[in-house]
Amino acid sequence: MVDALGVAVVGFGWMGRVHTQAYARVPHHYPQLGLRPRLVTVAEEVPGRAEEAARQFGFASTTRDWREVAADPRVRAVSITAPNFLHRQIGVAMAEAGKHIWIEKPVGLTADDARAVADAVAAAGVQGAVGFNYRNAPAVESARELIAGGEIGTVTHVRIRLFSDYAAHPDGALTWRYERERGGSGVLGDLASHGADLARFLLGDIASLTADTAIFVPERARPTGATAGHALASGGVLGPVENEDYVSCLLRFASGARGVLEACRVSVGEQNNYGFEVHGTRGAVSWDFRRMNELAVSRGTTYQDQPVSTVYVGPGQGEFGAFQPGAANAMGYDDLKVIEAYRFLRSIAEGTPHGTTLADAVHSAVVLDAMARSAKTGSWVNLPVS
Repeated sequence: MVDALGVAVVGFGWMGRVHTQAYARVPHHYPQLGLRPRLVTVAEEVPGRAEEAARQFGFASTTRDWREVAADPRVRAVSITAPNFLHRQIGVAMAEAGKHIWIEKPVGLTADDARAVADAVAAAGVQGAVGFNYRNAPAVESARELIAGGEIGTVTHVRIRLFSDYAAHPDGALTWRYERERGGSGVLGDLASHGADLARFLLGDIASLTADTAIFVPERARPTGATAGHALASGGVLGPVENEDYVSCLLRFASGARGVLEACRVSVGEQNNYGFEVHGTRGAVSWDFRRMNELAVSRGTTYQDQPVSTVYVGPGQGEFGAFQPGAANAMGYDDLKVIEAYRFLRSIAEGTPHGTTLADAVHSAVVLDAMARSAKTGSWVNLPVS
């Protein structure tokens, strides 16, 4: 018997749409799951956007006030895809109302915000998942197993990159993403948060770091109406960009490994150039998001001139088998969010966490706060190690 689970989405920009589509697809890829998500309501303050979502995806009701979602007894789980500055307030309120939450990163503007949501989830005894989608890629999970199994020897160093051009256009609108008060950190929260999570997921705790940041597009035009995504706005009143376009960071891991994490949102010529290269004493493994279902692996005893092989993930690695029947069949970005939705719903069904948790969000946020502090002081910053 399959139980229906009333779900809501708060904030219906692009990511709200992705969450909604993931809920709709979960039963097709995971028919064995004992819960079937039912779209109860969508909350969006932009006039007309919630109604459009209801027409397209079949939400039973709409609202412009997320507080009505917290009070709605039909809703048992909530996706929080609103702007960053609302994450703490909404996340805490939903948890206190007894709702399970799937919340996008970064969880608030600071590590204190992430802790507040994590504490509320723990106190309420509900499940909490976070949108660190790249760790859900079967190839990334396979790389983690390969590293943990010692197949490349002892890890010596890693490079993690997240380069994109979504904010490269000088006419990009000055939305909340570029303001400290509403967006918090810039590329740190948007992209480097994924890098911090991948670093810990693959190699364990970061012990210390030093970082540098920069703003390369110092002014943007204010939009004259509601925006979604990364819209352009020319001719408006110019305002200052208050948070970072770029960050570079040196990492020291508790294991003794070293790392470099670099992220930029204004990299002309780069479209979602996300990935990592991990080197060990006997080999290496690398992953490129744009070739999401492949790993480049070098292992053996040759050391010098040791060849690199392309390895295609397939059934039996991560959640690949829920989407494709054989290796080298492609998966895409939205599939990663379906995996995330499945693990969130499974956590609810079984009462135990599967996939990312609010603890992971706190760890990432602590790293981001340390990056910001280091960039300001020019010094190394030590981090707590579990």
